[in-house]
Amino acid sequence: MSAKPRIAVIMDENTSVGGTGYEMPKTYFTAVHRAGGMPFGIPYLAEMVETVVAEFDGFISVGGRIQFPREWYVGDESRYPASERLAVEQALMRGFLDRDKPVLGICNGMQMLACLHGGRMVHKVRETGAHILDHDNRTASHAVSIMPGTMLSRIVGAARMEVNSRHQEAVVEVSDRAVVAAQADDGVIEAIEIPSHRFAIGLQWHQEAFTLTEHPGNKLFDAFVQAAGERR
Repeated sequence: MSAKPRIAVIMDENTSVGGTGYEMPKTYFTAVHRAGGMPFGIPYLAEMVETVVAEFDGFISVGGRIQFPREWYVGDESRYPASERLAVEQALMRGFLDRDKPVLGICNGMQMLACLHGGRMVHKVRETGAHILDHDNRTASHAVSIMPGTMLSRIVGAARMEVNSRHQEAVVEVSDRAVVAAQADDGVIEAIEIPSHRFAIGLQWHQEAFTLTEHPGNKLFDAFVQAAGERR
């Protein structure tokens, strides 16, 4: 029997109390495992990057609230705390992309994927227009429209889905190296893809939170792990 694809999952941290510990939901690992992969949490150690990129089959960049570079923003820069996570995560994402190994970015991870490909962000998306929903509401949900012809559309097989909303920052511009794959009804970008790569998808919502439910978006983890296995 062939070994299961090994998936590197960068850890999040407790930035609200100074980043003294790694902290993240178990659902990231559950989602990968249920999709047939073997998930491993990756700490913020620069000397591990080369080994992780070489030996793992796919990379998940998870949610979090860390300070991104000033040049990634339109208007106000990030007021989130600086973190050693930034440099390690960028190196990991670039390394997996350079080797055309699958990358799945969630929330913070989607924003990084977009900005590494020329995208721009805002710090407080709610302030960009009176029609903008409150996207930073852990109890709220909203619909997203999936763009036809995208990889996301082919994977989930749905034109619209109900998703959660847990972000203050948002991508507002993408370059010609990225494709908008989903949008909320207020126009906020909810998913992107990088067409030049075999599998490089970013989601603004937290799909891992649906892993124990029947949700069409769970097919993303299946497709991601399958793509990771094809590179072994």
